[in-house]
Amino acid sequence: MRVLAVLLLWAIVLVLAWPVALIVLVLWPILWLLSIPFRLIGALMDSILALVKAILMLPARLLGHRA
Repeated sequence: MRVLAVLLLWAIVLVLAWPVALIVLVLWPILWLLSIPFRLIGALMDSILALVKAILMLPARLLGHRA
């Protein structure tokens, strides 16, 4: 559904302001490539926080508490 909404929005921009739509079409892959390191950092931080949570909750799990 999200892809359909993006495609519809791009088609509307293409009709109303075609130079802007073409610039977006050219720059989108470049912006996607630039965002890859930030996605990796986000995944790394999520993993680190999950590890810290697991370490902090370990004593409670050993004593029999179930979430």
